[in-house]
Parts: sequence; structure tokens; C-alpha cells
Amino acid sequence: MTEPTHQDSKKSLMEEIGITEKEIDKRRAFLELGDEDTRELVSIDPVAQAYADPVIEAFYKHLLAFEETRVFFQSPELLDRVKRAQKIYFSRLTQGNYDKAYIEDRLKIGAVHERIGLPVKAYLGMYNFYLRTVADHLFDAYKSEPGKALRTFISLLKVAFLDIGLAIDTYINRREQLIGKQQVAMRELPTPVLQVRERLLILPVVGALESYRAHQLTEQLLESISATRAKIAIVDITGVPLVDSKVANHLLQTVSAARLMGATVILTGLSPQIAQALVAIGVDLGHVKTTVDLQSGLEVAERLLGYRLVPVAERMHSNQADV
Repeated sequence: MTEPTHQDSKKSLMEEIGITEKEIDKRRAFLELGDEDTRELVSIDPVAQAYADPVIEAFYKHLLAFEETRVFFQSPELLDRVKRAQKIYFSRLTQGNYDKAYIEDRLKIGAVHERIGLPVKAYLGMYNFYLRTVADHLFDAYKSEPGKALRTFISLLKVAFLDIGLAIDTYINRREQLIGKQQVAMRELPTPVLQVRERLLILPVVGALESYRAHQLTEQLLESISATRAKIAIVDITGVPLVDSKVANHLLQTVSAARLMGATVILTGLSPQIAQALVAIGVDLGHVKTTVDLQSGLEVAERLLGYRLVPVAERMHSNQADV
């Protein structure tokens, strides 16, 4: 875990992620985090401040024992800084007033974790270590009141899971933003329709093929068929990692539309994984010409257009015979 940074955006993280105060109230209710829990936690704040330093030391000793988390603390200066920030973070758990400002602060910290590349499993593992360590200190501090220690620890769990849920929200939000940017970039990728010879087109598709992009490619292909009066169009999906049922059905519609324009579509580059997936979801490609790779598709296209590839030696022999 590390210290939060300021947000560049004018929007708060709660607004960006879509978390309202009403939603937070629902989460508190679901976790059964109420006023009694707040009183329990505030009552042990002096004890929490006393065990803060040994817990932080044990916490970072544990993190530094593993390469996956040690990589985030490369310098002594950085380590000292994040220790101080972490102490503030953990101390806040027992100070009550889990309001909008508290939620926003927790979201910022979750966003920092995602931005530096801290895996979710590491974040959860770190919180697990903290809670186990605190439990030892609590039950030691309240030896004569085990019921008090248990009640307080349960209240602490509720706040901790509120925090964890918020952190996971920031991870999901950042991933969704990244996926959205990637999809926009993919949509903007030029996918040229190539005319390799008279009446023969090739459309090479590379990257994720979701519904919107599939629609764009169909329009490009049909326009090219109309402009070139092509009779054969090869759609090569060798570079497509996944084809779902929506995209597959769109490809079928493309084949039908091309047929209405007098062109035959040959689908090439179907990987074994995609073929099995399409069979599993019930997509019928029985009326579509398919080949395993682009070379095979070209051979089929040549035959359909009436061309025949003749080896040079055979052609020379034929010419000599004619003489």
C-alpha cells in the first residue's frame, strides 16, 4: 500500500466511478456497519495508536519478504514515506466518522494501488496480514475483556471490508477505462480492403473484433465490392483472438449481403479455438466457405475465378511442346 496522490480531474472519484452517498449507505447497511461499531472503534483508538508502529513494522517486514510486493519499495526513502502514509491510513480505521470524505480518501488510495500496478491478490493479501496482526494486539490488550476484543475486531472487519470494496471498485473502474480506450483505438485502426487482382479482394482483420468494429468492416467491404465489381472477397481473421456469437452472426450477415451484390466471401484463418467456440455456441457456418489459412483461401478464390496456378517448369515444357 502507498500514499494517495491528488486527482488531476475536477470530478471526484465517487462521481467518476458512480458511487453516490445513497450507495454508500446501502453498503454500510449490508455490512451492518452502524453507530455501535463506530463507538467500539473510537473507544479503542488509544490502543490502536499504541500498536500502530509495531504493526507497521511487521507489515512491511512481511511485504519485503516477497518479490511480488518488495518490487514496489526499491529505496529506503520511499519505504519510510509509505510507512508514514500507511500508519495514517490504518490509524484512520479507528477514528470514526466514515463519511463522504472518508470514502473519497479510500478511493484515492485504491486508485494509486491500481496505477502503480499492485495486483489485487497482493492488496488482499496485505490486508489479510494487517487484520491478523491487529487481532493479536487487540486480544492481548484486552485479555481481561475478550468479549470487548471480539466485538471491536468484528467492527474493524466491517470497516476493512468497506475499504476493500471501494478499492476493488477503483481497480474495476480503471480497467474499464483502459478497455474503453483500447476499443476506441482498435476502431480507429485502418483496415484496408486490398485488391490483389481483378475481381479479388482481401480484407485482413487484426485485433479484437467487437460488434461496432465488425459493422465498420462490413461497410468497408461492401463499398469495395461495389467499387471494384469484385466476385470474390477473402476475409482473413487470423489476427483475431476471439469471435463471439454476435460477431459471428454479423459475419454471416456480411456473407449474405456480399452474395446479394454478386460476390462470394471466403472466411480464412479460423483457429481451432475459435472454431470450437463457434460450434459450442451453435453458430452455423455451413453455408460459408471457410479455409484454415489465407493461402488456402487464395487457392480457392483462384479456382472460383477460373485461374489455375501452373509451375514454371510445367509451363516451359508446355511452351516447348507447342513449338
